Amino acid sequence: MSLLKMYDAFPLKLEKAEGCYIYDQNGNKYLDTFAGIGVVNFGHSNLELLEVLKAKMSRYMHLSNFFLDEDAVEIAEKLISFTGKNGTVYFTNSGTEATEAALKAVKKRVTAKRNKIVYFENAFHGRTLGALSVNGFKNLREPFEPLIPNTIELKFNDIETLTQYFQTFGEETLAVFVEPILGSGGLIPITQEFAYAIESYKEKYNFILVCDEIQAGLGRTGKIFSHQHFNLNPNIITLAKSLGGGLPLGATLFLENISQAFEKGEHGSTFAPNPVALAGAKFVLTHIPDVLESVKEKGESIINWLQNKNFEKVKDIRGKGLMLGIELKEEDPHLKEKGLEVGLLLNVLKNKIIRLLPPLTIKTEEIQEMLNKLELILS
Repeated sequence: MSLLKMYDAFPLKLEKAEGCYIYDQNGNKYLDTFAGIGVVNFGHSNLELLEVLKAKMSRYMHLSNFFLDEDAVEIAEKLISFTGKNGTVYFTNSGTEATEAALKAVKKRVTAKRNKIVYFENAFHGRTLGALSVNGFKNLREPFEPLIPNTIELKFNDIETLTQYFQTFGEETLAVFVEPILGSGGLIPITQEFAYAIESYKEKYNFILVCDEIQAGLGRTGKIFSHQHFNLNPNIITLAKSLGGGLPLGATLFLENISQAFEKGEHGSTFAPNPVALAGAKFVLTHIPDVLESVKEKGESIINWLQNKNFEKVKDIRGKGLMLGIELKEEDPHLKEKGLEVGLLLNVLKNKIIRLLPPLTIKTEEIQEMLNKLELILS
């Protein structure tokens, strides 16, 4: 096969996808528990969204940045309004590109005395060379080293390590990158104590705080941004995944004194923001506030149901809203196959953590169907 094999795809020949379901060419129906890895937050093939995309495509599909699409301005203003601050938005094609823009803005502010960039173990910020420099997955990083210098990995949620670092290098620290809820790192929320410590050191040393909301943002946790659960106060926010309604679109939000992140010509993209993806984003941002409360309630009901079952195999159930992790006591390399057998598509981390990222619009009966199928696997 000419296609470079980079992923372990499900052994399915797909026919279509609708709502929470994916159908194969043999007529089998599978409940998708991870929504394209947190991308199709309003479900597959949402009819209202499709009409919006078609309407935009009938006008134009690509223009380049020699033309200003009015949707870009409206979406940027909406995103900034969600933060409650002043700021600007730089659009990208992906989460990794959003990280790169954040890194580039940070690097522009390096001085001889302030040049250290902190990130955390098991935090995922992307796979390009810049993003790898702050990627907390050693196995992804090491084959491509050396990367950007002066990047420092610390343990996540470890107050002692954080304190030791800032007591020694606080004055030299330019930026801290953090996922308020680790995504690929295991669906682990930041502790309130750790978040408070970061904020305290930020106030003392005035570093740039970058919150990666690529997976956890835009309603996924029951709030617009996941950092709002933990009272973090970022200078830069990175977004992507669900922003374009299923089409590639990311954004880097530069807030307050970081608003003028770049001068004209210092950064750019041929494709971003794509006009059709912008139409998708307009739909997404219009509808997110309407689902926040239900996302919170759905997440709580899923956690309560799983906890009440008290499965012997399960070590921990954690997360917020509809960003949930079920960690098993022991690895099971066949979890995906077991899911397929009962019509459930599972995203599994480290052979022992089931990552649940269903569409935010998943219905009560679909949640119960998902839970019933999970029970068959976990019992």
